[in-house]
Amino acid sequence: MIPAVAVEWTPSTEVLGENMHTAVPTTTSPPSRTESPPAFANRPLLLIAAVFTAVHLSASAFGGYWIDEVYMLAIGRYHPDWGYVDQPPLAPLLAGAMEWLAPNSMLLLRLPATLISASGIFLAGLLAKELGGDRRSQVITGLAFATGVWTSLIAHWITPYTLEVPLWMLLCWLLVRWCRQHAEGRADDRSLLALGVVIGVAMQTKVHVAVLCAALLGCLLVFGPRDLLRRPMFWGCAGIALVIAAPTLIWQAAHGWPQLAMAEVVMAETPTLSDGRAGAALSFSYAGVLGACLCLYGTARLLFAAEFRTYRFIGAAALVQYAFYIATSGRPYYVIGMYGVLMAAGAVAFQRRREARAATGRRGLNWAIWPAAALSVLAAGGVVWLSTLLTSAFGVPADRSLAQDVSAAYRQLPAGTREHTAVVGESYILAAMLDARSDEYGLPLAHSPHRGYGYFGPPDPSAENVLIAGNDPARWRPYFAEVRQVGHGGIPVWLLTDRQEPWPQLWEQVREL
Repeated sequence: MIPAVAVEWTPSTEVLGENMHTAVPTTTSPPSRTESPPAFANRPLLLIAAVFTAVHLSASAFGGYWIDEVYMLAIGRYHPDWGYVDQPPLAPLLAGAMEWLAPNSMLLLRLPATLISASGIFLAGLLAKELGGDRRSQVITGLAFATGVWTSLIAHWITPYTLEVPLWMLLCWLLVRWCRQHAEGRADDRSLLALGVVIGVAMQTKVHVAVLCAALLGCLLVFGPRDLLRRPMFWGCAGIALVIAAPTLIWQAAHGWPQLAMAEVVMAETPTLSDGRAGAALSFSYAGVLGACLCLYGTARLLFAAEFRTYRFIGAAALVQYAFYIATSGRPYYVIGMYGVLMAAGAVAFQRRREARAATGRRGLNWAIWPAAALSVLAAGGVVWLSTLLTSAFGVPADRSLAQDVSAAYRQLPAGTREHTAVVGESYILAAMLDARSDEYGLPLAHSPHRGYGYFGPPDPSAENVLIAGNDPARWRPYFAEVRQVGHGGIPVWLLTDRQEPWPQLWEQVREL
């Protein structure tokens, strides 16, 4: 389309002949106009967030602790530190702080996780807005996030992977915002400093953000905008991230980088827990019915649509991580934090199709979004309900029943024997479940040679006997004179008496990741 031009006719001062003048046209361009950004759909998103929060707070009152959640509670409460074998310290310290503020309150323990998860609804809307989405697209993106299968399952559990997802979404929003402003010639590099803070906090939550940053950096070099790497504040971003992440990095270095050894453990466990590479390949289904549709379409548009060229490196980084975790048998939820920006791109791409068809008077299949949204809502409700029944997953009994069984066996011991008996959980989960109820059932703090508990050290040297909750204490038999079963609950309880080796040597033999 040729722009309209305003034309004025003014007499020339040049005389071509007697009483004759020429008319010389002069042109003036219309003032440049910048399109106003879409309005933010704050009220509809607030409504979705309010319903989301109410549902998950209600779910918090039912069931016991989730296995990873009780681990966060126990180590944050009784073993606060700058780092742990299998994760950074943020989630455990937050769980420990909530337990200190409101002991034994499941609702208040889970409140931060629910509120942080609800913030993801607004971040989803903001991502759609930054990509040019109207209010409708923002609401669709927020609803897709709120009704995702993974979100519905974990939003009220205080775990690292619950806190991680909104942090990744905030990271992506800051990147998208900077790229949009850069394309418009008015990038505010101060947002890169905020990006450094987010990356640092994410590193204190879960180390997989390092894989995200590596994927983003590599794809940025391939697809651009490479000008980001020439900005001084980008390197300030890296410095801030390293300073915030330093405590857990120093802890890992001081303990021989056990987090790296955990990668082999995860690969060994994944076939049992999440169907190995096949489970990782189906990770997009964790986004829910509506979310999966938006993610798949959004990824394709980010990679191939001209309108999203500025953000192509983000879509490519999502695919790189997806392929990496399939190759390494990673858990399906490791890349969930990227789904917010993919959903937003999908919603905006559907908006563009709707607008293009409306301009030509044609009707498309955009109406299919709403049945998909309805199915997502129904599925989300079922998953939230299911989450209250998973406290006994993977053959682990409910924490209260385990503490009851171990407490009964512990009280039956003669006083002289009990004074020199340590309580041990065969796995870190069993030890954490015992610690979570130790005050209620009068148990000493538990030990375990497994995972993070193994690095908390062995029992006191005065402990000549151990009371072990576990299926089979075969690994312990060579180090004690007698082994006998004293509890027959959901998890057997064993008494091992007359220790034969000093604890430091014994502990090194039984400790494992």
